[in-house]
Amino acid sequence: MEIIIMDLDDYFISKREEYIMDSFKFQSGDVLNNVSVEYMTFGTPKYDDNGCINNAIVYCHGSLGNYASVSKLCPLSYTGGPFDKNEFFIISLSELGAPGSCSPSTTNLNNSFPKYSIEDMVNFQNKFLKDKFGITHVRGIIGNSMGGFVALTCAVLYPDYADFIISGASGYKVAGRNYILSKLVDEIISTDGDYDSGKNTSSLVRTLRLATQAVYSFGISKEALHKIPNSQLDVEFDEFGDEGLLDSIFDVKYCNDATLDYDIEKDLNKIRSKVLIIGINQDQYFPPNLDAIPMHNLIEDSELIIYDSNLGHIGFRELETIEEELSEFMKNFR
Repeated sequence: MEIIIMDLDDYFISKREEYIMDSFKFQSGDVLNNVSVEYMTFGTPKYDDNGCINNAIVYCHGSLGNYASVSKLCPLSYTGGPFDKNEFFIISLSELGAPGSCSPSTTNLNNSFPKYSIEDMVNFQNKFLKDKFGITHVRGIIGNSMGGFVALTCAVLYPDYADFIISGASGYKVAGRNYILSKLVDEIISTDGDYDSGKNTSSLVRTLRLATQAVYSFGISKEALHKIPNSQLDVEFDEFGDEGLLDSIFDVKYCNDATLDYDIEKDLNKIRSKVLIIGINQDQYFPPNLDAIPMHNLIEDSELIIYDSNLGHIGFRELETIEEELSEFMKNFR
């Protein structure tokens, strides 16, 4: 087996590219011009008889992630691997609303940025792929967490767009505890009187830190969290809040708002792509019994893989755990 050895941070910095779309129209009717898209690619593009790339795999990151989240696939992109870089051309972009691409913070529109939805994120991604690469059909879409929302929504809206979908640590709707958690984050931010000013005040800095800390305990498994001494939890909780300050409160709120209305349950029967659903037993956001398993039952042509990870929701970075199963699924799309 070929082993990929690289400093991923340096690798992704060197691979970052930017493309400017002439314009993008939101569902609301709002239009932004000169729209920035941050992205990277790796692998080998192949072409059909018309000169169109026909082996593209698109990676969709989670909430407020960016193009570099595709690093999760790198350990499995060796020659002969599930995402063999010689067989596939992998494209990862920072989605609509994510810093680095067109977002409230990068446009300086802050709370005047157009409201966007998961459907807008799909259309933003598809327009970029067409404008930049001439791609109107992809081999597959892989989405993790909120990226799974994007992948599945694309399959619902455009059933012939992708041959396969891989949805990892994700779901088909925001409901129950996830909905309440998102409402809590929205409540924390929207009740700060400075939010409407559109300026990043000291009060909003404190509010962003609180909103970030509100979701801290959901990332890793309950079991792993329980084993951490309280003294260490104090430190990690504070550090997590500090790391959140690297984000823009406007980006956070808009992204959070985009997920609140996500529910494609009644449309799952429109999906024609082959679907692989990946669940993690210890995932506190999307426990398999509430998300992966019901979704598998609702999507006719789907396969289901569930595995254990102490990392919980972020255990999607341990895809090597299911390397054999991924190879079996991907052999149909080489």
